[in-house]
Amino acid sequence: MTLHMQFTTMLTMIAGGIYLGMVRDTYLYFARHWVNQSWLNYVMEILFWLSQTLILYTLLFLVNFGELRLYIFLACLLGFATYQALIASFYKRVLAKIIRLVVTVFQFIGSLIEWSIIKPIMFLLSLCLAVIGMVLRIVTFLLRPFLKILFAPVKWLIKHIYSLLPKRITQYLHKKAGFYSKIEYIYIKVRDFIVKRRK
Repeated sequence: MTLHMQFTTMLTMIAGGIYLGMVRDTYLYFARHWVNQSWLNYVMEILFWLSQTLILYTLLFLVNFGELRLYIFLACLLGFATYQALIASFYKRVLAKIIRLVVTVFQFIGSLIEWSIIKPIMFLLSLCLAVIGMVLRIVTFLLRPFLKILFAPVKWLIKHIYSLLPKRITQYLHKKAGFYSKIEYIYIKVRDFIVKRRK
């Protein structure tokens, strides 16, 4: 390994140590949301360190083809210590402000979409349903007399045929009607019971 490559590797690993400190503080900022869930915290911790090890080794491979030396670990440790001593407090404040800004922007965009798109669409749908319901009620009200006149001969014919049926058949039909009424009554009771339990 040439002297130039060694110097470049040291500078790269110092920058890698600073990067590691920054990304670690970023991870800890978000980790407070799942710190109470031990299994998730454990999995996220393993994934974090595996990913960062892979990133740092990829960076090292690009500089010196992945050759590991003692001074490489010392340079990375120096970068991490430099970050903790000089940059950490400033970075944490900037990170908190950036995250708050991003959250505020997303909340504003969400509110804008809700009030400019979702709310008007819901209002139009409600208005259309109300208009359709009103039209149906008006049409039903206007057609009710005509429907009564239209079905009057059919109703009279059914009653006339029913009166001509033998008594045994009419009794049978009465029993069936009573049976189906009981089934309908039981169904309504069971349905109401289930609805109340869900509430």
